This record gives sequence, structure tokens and C-alpha cells, in this order.
Amino acid sequence: MSRIIDRGLEEQSVLLIRMGELTYEALSLSIRGYLEGRNVQTQVKEMSDVLLAMAGKVEDKTFELIARFQPVASDLRAIKSYMKIGNDFARYGRYALDISSINDQLRGLKQCETWTRDYLAEMGDKVLFMVKTSIDALRKHDVILAKTISPIEREVDKMFLDFLSKLLDREETSNKCVASSILAIRYFERIADHAVYVCESIVYIVTGQKISLD
Repeated sequence: MSRIIDRGLEEQSVLLIRMGELTYEALSLSIRGYLEGRNVQTQVKEMSDVLLAMAGKVEDKTFELIARFQPVASDLRAIKSYMKIGNDFARYGRYALDISSINDQLRGLKQCETWTRDYLAEMGDKVLFMVKTSIDALRKHDVILAKTISPIEREVDKMFLDFLSKLLDREETSNKCVASSILAIRYFERIADHAVYVCESIVYIVTGQKISLD
């Protein structure tokens, strides 16, 4: 028998999936704009602001469900996790905005060697794939899919550390290139971390298990 609270949980889930789709769009635009040297900051800022507002709606819905109904343990688990995922998606939007601002402020990627741009493009693709995986796992509440994020996250972490070593070993690299690329790759690494957090929340919602996927 359907419960009234189930409708509220479904509304939260639908809102989060919409947030996820917008986060992917914002991050994709931001990363492609950075790699191509295009100014996309205005568009990304609009998306980031919408994501913050949507995260606020998720939070408001959380308190409404707790106040109006009597959620059992599994309900509370989902409610708490949905609010956390909403905050993670809002962070995606903030990182997208930060990445878009690098190009506008530094324009350092133009001074980088080809290998640097290629490296960042490869890492950006992996990060976007992780974000998409986290969104798809949320849409389906798919624990198996959520757990597939672990090896990709390890690849991203390794790429981050390898890039720092390779870049800093090259004395001829311009200061603008160093500053721009290190900022971008750090944001990539943080986005990957939040994709993992989302997947951990999905596992917790479905199974009640708190696990680490990094």
C-alpha cells in the first residue's frame, strides 16, 4: 500500500535527477569552454545559481517530510541522503563556475604545451563520465553501477599526482600555464570526489550500508 511519504520521497528523487542533469550540462560546458579557450562564465553562473536554488528546495522538502510525517529508519536514511546528494550537486555547480573563471582570469592554457591540453582533456572526460555514472546510478538506485565508480576514481587520483610531477619537472613551463592547469586539474579531482560521495549515498539509501568507494 502506498504511503503519503512515498510521494514526497519520489518528488525529492525527481528533483535530484533534474539537478544531476543540470550539473552535467554545467560541468560539460565549463570544461569544454576551458579547454577551447571560450568564455562561458555567464552561462555557467546562471546554471550554478539555479543549482543552489534547487538544493535549497531539496533541503526544504527534507524538513517538511520529517515535520509532517513519521518516517521510519529507511525513510530517514533516504531523506538524509537526498539532502546530502543535493549539496554535492550544488558543489558540482560551484566547481563548474570556478573552472569557467580560470579561462576568463588567466587564459593560461594557451601558453601550455600540447601534451598539457591533451592530458587535461583526457582527465576531464573521465571526470564527466564519473558524474554521469553518479547521476545514472541515482536515477536507477543502482548499487552495482554506483560501485563501478571506484576504479575510475583511482585513475583520476593517479592522473592528478602524475600531472603535478610531470608539470613541475618542466622548468620552461610558463607561470600562467602552471597556475591555470593546476587549478583546473585540482577542480577535476574534487569533482571526482563528489561523484564518489553521491555513489556512496546511493549505496546507503538502498542497502543501509555505509561504505567507502574511494
